[in-house]
Amino acid sequence: MAGHIPPQVIPGMVEPVTTVRHFAAPGARELRAQAVHRLQVGLFGLCAMLLIVGLANIIMDRAKLTDTQDPIHDVVAVDARPQKPATDPLADIGVVPAADPSPTPTPSDSGTERP
Repeated sequence: MAGHIPPQVIPGMVEPVTTVRHFAAPGARELRAQAVHRLQVGLFGLCAMLLIVGLANIIMDRAKLTDTQDPIHDVVAVDARPQKPATDPLADIGVVPAADPSPTPTPSDSGTERP
């Protein structure tokens, strides 16, 4: 390569790679630092999950306490107008059988007896 100019090495900069470099295995200190970091992240995650579960438990307990019926509801229920029972208009006109069939009147002995 006749026109190729080699890169200039500026002081303080990293020199370009000109030869093959092999992988250097991490030392004992680096391995220990990685293990401590993993342990810290794991413990932080565990504590975060415990806090979330505890907060959810507190919220559910408070919801159960407030879920009980309010005493004002009894006062309002006494003052409310009575609602008439729901009727089925199709059953009233005889198109479909009634959901709650009323008992059919039985013939009574009114003094007329058949021989």
